[in-house]
Amino acid sequence: MVKLPVVVVGAGPVGLAAAAELLERGLDPIVLERGAAAGAAVARWHHVRLFSRWAELVAPAARRLLEKGGWTHPAEDEYPTGEEWAGRYLRPLAEALGARVRLGAEVVGVARRGRDRVVDAGRDTEPLTVHVRTTGGEERITATAVVDASGTWGSPNPLGGDGLPAMGEAAAADRIAYQVPNLGDESVRARYAGRHVVVAGSGHSALTALVALAAVASSITWLLRRGAVGSTFGGGESDQLPARGALGLAARAAVESGRITVVTGFRAEQVERDANGRLTLVSADAQRVSDVDEAVVLTGFRPDLSWLSELRLDLDATLQAPVALAPLIDPNVHSCGTVYPHGVKELAHPEPNVYLAGMKSYGRAPTFLAMTGYEQVRSIAAALAGDRAAAERVELVLPETGVCGGAGLFDAEPDSAESGGCCGAGSTRLSATPPAVQRSRAATVVIGS
Repeated sequence: MVKLPVVVVGAGPVGLAAAAELLERGLDPIVLERGAAAGAAVARWHHVRLFSRWAELVAPAARRLLEKGGWTHPAEDEYPTGEEWAGRYLRPLAEALGARVRLGAEVVGVARRGRDRVVDAGRDTEPLTVHVRTTGGEERITATAVVDASGTWGSPNPLGGDGLPAMGEAAAADRIAYQVPNLGDESVRARYAGRHVVVAGSGHSALTALVALAAVASSITWLLRRGAVGSTFGGGESDQLPARGALGLAARAAVESGRITVVTGFRAEQVERDANGRLTLVSADAQRVSDVDEAVVLTGFRPDLSWLSELRLDLDATLQAPVALAPLIDPNVHSCGTVYPHGVKELAHPEPNVYLAGMKSYGRAPTFLAMTGYEQVRSIAAALAGDRAAAERVELVLPETGVCGGAGLFDAEPDSAESGGCCGAGSTRLSATPPAVQRSRAATVVIGS
């Protein structure tokens, strides 16, 4: 099997980084991307500016590959938009990888050759088969390993507070968006200008939408499932990712100006529509938000595991993340979001040589940093090349954030950003970490909600 390629699913930031790492290790990667261009998901939020600098957005192996061809690294302290990240880095990286990146290739299934999920024999000796759908038909690629870096962008969480679409949500799809609106597009801006807009969600995407919509909408209602605003605005000036801290401060200012009405403890159960097309959102405890022109639902994402059904994955029952990783990122435990450096050991499954990487490895846990994904695939590539020492070595240092994230206790008021508590700059909260995973660490990273 050593002569077979390693299939990487997804030509996003982590998938392309995986290919660069594999290539540098002398392995043969094939990147399968169902979109028409590399970074297809990033391109869909092209108007949003990241709160990570260029210094944190370029994978080390990818940089080495690009610079061989004369590529120049953008100014490290600048904050790119999604379009700039795709245009100045992801698409050039895909070009540098050449024919190893195949576009318009959708992976519809992965299995062990000649064995369904039930069969034990041969799972450690037979290669993997990757079933691919293209415009030209179907094909099957035999692979020594599969790295699923397909992300979660295509599977947004619904408005419904129980994880399923609210009653009437599908029928109101023309009035509901599941991504941050691009108000730089005049037609999109006209959709929200002078309207009553509801924003649902408490993560960074929701804060971004609140700040943008405050300048154009006539009124905004912000729906939070949690019982209080609490730490939703993050750490402000204590955040060592300054752009993220600034976003929280801007959102707080918009709320305090009176332009945004906050409704807490709202778990949507039903969407009603009147004769004029305006919506009324009804919560599980009969709260009602009426006369809604548009809704922007930014409640996170979930992994699509359907095409991995014939593989033996060891996933946490709550987060749908690898079992060994889940305790490190669980927002029910980590109200400050401490994440330990992790790699192939935490990402392994009972199915040999199959890995979920990048945002998909986090399952339903929120807020993932690109640097974490780059470290994941560096470790995976080292393991596949037989360099176990490098695979288990930590080569990542993340900024101490000082920012609370996660919902904490679902109905309790989270720690205040001003209260000191766990949100002081550079603070940690090891007491919230299960004893089995308390160990020395090189970095922390925020898990938002």
